Amino acid sequence: MSSGRIVIIDYGMGNLASIQNMLKHVGVLSSVSSDADEIAAADKLVLPGVGAFDNGMKSIAERGLRAVLDRRALENRVPVLGICLGMQLFARRSEEGTEAGLGWMKADTIRFRFDGENAKLRVPHMGWNVVEAKKESVLFAQMYDEPRFYFVHSYHVVCDRAEDVLSTTPYGFPFTSAVEKGNLYGVQFHPEKSHKFGMRLLKNFAERA
Repeated sequence: MSSGRIVIIDYGMGNLASIQNMLKHVGVLSSVSSDADEIAAADKLVLPGVGAFDNGMKSIAERGLRAVLDRRALENRVPVLGICLGMQLFARRSEEGTEAGLGWMKADTIRFRFDGENAKLRVPHMGWNVVEAKKESVLFAQMYDEPRFYFVHSYHVVCDRAEDVLSTTPYGFPFTSAVEKGNLYGVQFHPEKSHKFGMRLLKNFAERA
């Protein structure tokens, strides 16, 4: 399958070069852009993100990207992959701040809270962890056995609808580590830091989504 024109959205927050390099490594060309016209012409979009929720939403607004992102995701229904903070921005809101999220999914982003025997678990959740798919998805097609991905996050997405949960990961409890709703795909982990597992996932998004 053709990967089409993939644009990695530059809104000032994210491992843009790392994602582009990983895509290139698996034979997929992409561009990094904050230009609304380029985003409007893309066949697929990657919304990365590292940092605070409010800063992410403000950066999208300040660059004048909200309207084109809503149009491409909700009206044109082009495949969008949210990574880490990018996935959290799909939600309605986050406990991390006061800004409204994109609201593309019926979900909220909340902070890890542990008590009892899990009270000593560290926040942020950082390092390699397993991912268990909850439904079939092009993202996990022909995935290697026992997939493990690299995480760095203090907040996690809670979906209203169980059918939007693509995978869970154990950290005190099974939290949602990936989501999928129609053309919207989100991963809490960093595929660009996850070696062969991340390569396969990004290649699947590029070629199968």
